[in-house]
Order: sequence, then structure tokens, then C-alpha cells
Amino acid sequence: MNTLKNTLVLVILVLFAFSCKNKVEAEVKTVEVSSEAKKTIDPNATFAKAEFTIDGMTCEIGCAKTIEKKIANMEGVKSAKVDFDKKLAMVEYNEAKVTPTSLEETVTNVADVYKVSDMKTVDIFSTTKKCSADCKEACCSNKTEADKKTCATDCKKACCIQKA
Repeated sequence: MNTLKNTLVLVILVLFAFSCKNKVEAEVKTVEVSSEAKKTIDPNATFAKAEFTIDGMTCEIGCAKTIEKKIANMEGVKSAKVDFDKKLAMVEYNEAKVTPTSLEETVTNVADVYKVSDMKTVDIFSTTKKCSADCKEACCSNKTEADKKTCATDCKKACCIQKA
């Protein structure tokens, strides 16, 4: 009976000794802020638009989005969009900081399989819809005669907002 008491006291002492040393401390994690939040756009800069074909992409999320992020993170790039289906990249950039050659190098540095071709500077991206002749009719089709007079100014359709 005496050994049972001694064993029980010893077990309780060991439990208290080891449980006191297990202090829970708060874990500190650092979160990287996206580069878009850090990036500032120079309002006095001269921006150009470039379109080019990217060959070698095999998937939309792994390839196209990775390339898009790499281009968008370049200093001087205002916007970047990579269309996987059309194999087309559309980039708006500051001419003083970015060149078509640096865009090509960025794409080819992502992976050796990506090849840039048909690099051209454009005024408007080819995927942007242009205003059709019947735009006013489309915007005003469900309005009264009085409302149709102000149709062009209050139309919210893409073809009326962005006329080319």
C-alpha cells in the first residue's frame, strides 16, 4: 500500500512538472501584401499598349495566370491580361520604364517553353468591342419617346460608354 501511495505521488509530481513547462505562445505570421497595393502609377507618364502572342501555354490557371502575374508585377506596368484561349497578352505600360523587349524577356524567363511572337504596339486592344451603328437603338429600345432624346448620355451599355 505504501508503494502505491509513493507511485501515485510520483506520477502527480511528474504531471505537474511537465505540464507547467508547456506554455502556449502566440504564433506571429507575416502576410505579404500584393504588389498592386504597393505599386503607384505615375499620372504624368506616357502609356503604351502592346499585344503579343504567347506560344507554349498548356493551361489557363498554371500558365496564363502565372505569366499575367509576372508581367503585372513589373515596375511600370499599369495593367496586364493574358487570354489563354487566344494565346494573346495585352499589356499597358509606361514607355519610360518598360520596353517590348523587357516584356518578352519577362515571359520567356517564366519558363523556357513560352515563346513570344507578333509583338505590336496598338491604340486599342483587339478584344475591346467597338461601338456599332445601332448602339443608340439598342440602348433606347425599351424607352419612351421623351427618354429616347437623352438616350446617348445615359446609356450604360459598353458600346455607348466606350466609343472608338
